[in-house]
Amino acid sequence: MGVVLGLLAALTYGCSDFVAGAGARRSDAIAVTGVAQPLGLLAAAVGVVILRKGSPTASVLEWGAISGVGSGLGTAALYWGLSVGAMNIVSPLAAVISAIVPALVGVALGERLSLPAVAGIVLAVPALTMVSLASGQQRGTHRSKAPIAAGLAAGGGFALLFIGLDRAGTAASAWPLVPGQAVAILIVASFVAKRRPPRSTWRTSLRWGTAAGSLSGIANLLYLAATGQAQLAVVAVLTALYPAVTVALAAGFLHERMSRLQAIGLLIAAVSVTLISI
Repeated sequence: MGVVLGLLAALTYGCSDFVAGAGARRSDAIAVTGVAQPLGLLAAAVGVVILRKGSPTASVLEWGAISGVGSGLGTAALYWGLSVGAMNIVSPLAAVISAIVPALVGVALGERLSLPAVAGIVLAVPALTMVSLASGQQRGTHRSKAPIAAGLAAGGGFALLFIGLDRAGTAASAWPLVPGQAVAILIVASFVAKRRPPRSTWRTSLRWGTAAGSLSGIANLLYLAATGQAQLAVVAVLTALYPAVTVALAAGFLHERMSRLQAIGLLIAAVSVTLISI
């Protein structure tokens, strides 16, 4: 069941990222993030009401809040990156980092990985390098560094989100997501206040942000449920498959193209994620 929930989380995260990226290009990335983030808290509250399982302890709420730091920073970095760089660059970079870091943390906490899983982690490093080099060759300017930086920052944030939710556990149902999403809203709100997106962008951002935030909130619930059924390393890497959905939608609707080197890098990344999940 954990595998199914992890894959469903990947599907929903991928759809959310595509919608958010498309909306950010048509309006403003920070405005879309500002609209989307509160929907995560709403989804968490609905989850608590529907599931009605257990009461949260201080530790559960603390780990939930820590996950919110990663959610807020990761979401802001990802949505901004998707607005300035191709979706098939930012999302895979974020996915590789968000898969490797939780896997390593899982091992440090006592989880045992098979030899294929270790090989997958090693393969992810050259995959990350090839994807980065490909994006630089395509653009050849200082601006080309923006998608790479955004992907790395987003990956680090989501890794913290995944680890925090795993440590919080599922004994208190969706309660860990409540403080987590509240913290994430505060972080995103600070970005919005500092950036002050133009008023003209908010109408468009409202439509895209609502859709992206709703999907992301559902994905968070699916991921939390998956952590209660499988190991952190397994669930994290399965969820990290979400760029496949984002890239497929980008290719189908936005006609984005990949260089040969980037395609090879993405293929190696896919192999690495598969090996880790075996």
